[in-house]
Amino acid sequence: MWKLGLIPFVLQALAIGIDEAWFHRRRGLPRWERIGHPIDTLTVLLCMGYVLFVSYSKEAILPYALLAIFSSFMVTKDEFVHKEHCTASEQWLHALLFILHPITLLSAALIWPVSQGIEIAPWFASWLDQRETLRRFLVGQFFAMTLFMSYQIIYWNFIRTTSDKQ
Repeated sequence: MWKLGLIPFVLQALAIGIDEAWFHRRRGLPRWERIGHPIDTLTVLLCMGYVLFVSYSKEAILPYALLAIFSSFMVTKDEFVHKEHCTASEQWLHALLFILHPITLLSAALIWPVSQGIEIAPWFASWLDQRETLRRFLVGQFFAMTLFMSYQIIYWNFIRTTSDKQ
């Protein structure tokens, strides 16, 4: 059952991969996206870093929730201008990503106490029963997101710096 908690991460990674590999590379990214996308990824990294490096407690939940809400709003910031640059299919994919984003952050929040070995409700503990595997998964996600953000910065700002639509 613990694998169900990873599904939002997998779906989000697939959707971002399609967005990046198909849509972004085909149309190029204007400067505002070359700057904005790594910032979006940074807000997710802040959430992932929080669940990795902050001890789970009732007091720690509110700051995480605020980070997750901020990140969920931050990723929508470009949609006002995307309508001028993106096809309908890319905008649909963005809508899917906007749905997956808070679900993924909620999944991270649910995995958080388990990954730190904190006792939770018995029904919940039986569902997410792979403490070390989940911890390694969160660490892997953090490093994968860090690599992706590095790629976003390096590729789009130093390797491919022009766009068809500026």
